[in-house]
Amino acid sequence: MSGAPQDPALPSPPAAASPAPPAADRPAAVDFAGVTKIYHAGTPREAVAIRDVSFTIPDLPDKGEISTFLGPSGCGKSTVLRMVAGLEPQFPPTVGSVRVLGREVVGPGADRGMVFQDYTSFDNRTVLANVTFGLECRGVARHTREREGREWIERVGLDPVRDALKYPHELSGGMRQRVAIARTLALRPRIILMDEPFGALDPATRLDMQDLLVRLWREVEATVLFVTHSVEEAVYLGDRVFVMATTPGRIASELHMPAASAPARETQNQPWFHEQVSRLTAELERIEAAAERPAG
Repeated sequence: MSGAPQDPALPSPPAAASPAPPAADRPAAVDFAGVTKIYHAGTPREAVAIRDVSFTIPDLPDKGEISTFLGPSGCGKSTVLRMVAGLEPQFPPTVGSVRVLGREVVGPGADRGMVFQDYTSFDNRTVLANVTFGLECRGVARHTREREGREWIERVGLDPVRDALKYPHELSGGMRQRVAIARTLALRPRIILMDEPFGALDPATRLDMQDLLVRLWREVEATVLFVTHSVEEAVYLGDRVFVMATTPGRIASELHMPAASAPARETQNQPWFHEQVSRLTAELERIEAAAERPAG
């Protein structure tokens, strides 16, 4: 979903994304250099989660981009995200380096925010109190954080009056995930990490949430790393798609995607979208077939 939306009336399919390069002296948003993660190294329980993973996501000024990570279960997609977030036990890497905005990751930081698949809410706090939790932890004055919290509640499509004082158990799954997104974006992180945030939603709500993410991403101009199992979701959201393979987890290919010109429901009916889905599906099938071939 690169840049501003194109004119839906244009008859030709969107061109492949080709964002303007960042300034020469601008560090990458995320940089992995030869990263390997081994659990229980040197013991009978040794397991390689990812091996020799290297990629660079540029920090595009006044824009940002969405990178999607696609691949089978166990290929290390979540490991990559949690390393960027600086979360144990995935972090730190066994070998290699992870850098965010030019600095080595040493743990969690305010420049990164994460949205998980499960609806991570504090059950004993209202929607408003959930959204403003991070601001409260930063010591933001109550009247300021509540004003900003209500603004974010509205921006994610909830009612700042009717929904603000509800508790999580009173919300649908989609509403709870909107709360989680609002809580993350209220802190204005430069890097937004999303680990299958829409995976548990019904298909219609999932499309609505994809459109919401694109709208908010354009507003905040952040860099988004988005893990998904859905080829369609990866194509619609991603400026670039990192396809991962397993045993061990690694980056198998990096594909640049066209910029969608319409909401998700309309985009899924466009010929170019079907072509890209077919292209990416074939790439996944190729990777899976290679993994099944015996070595040697």
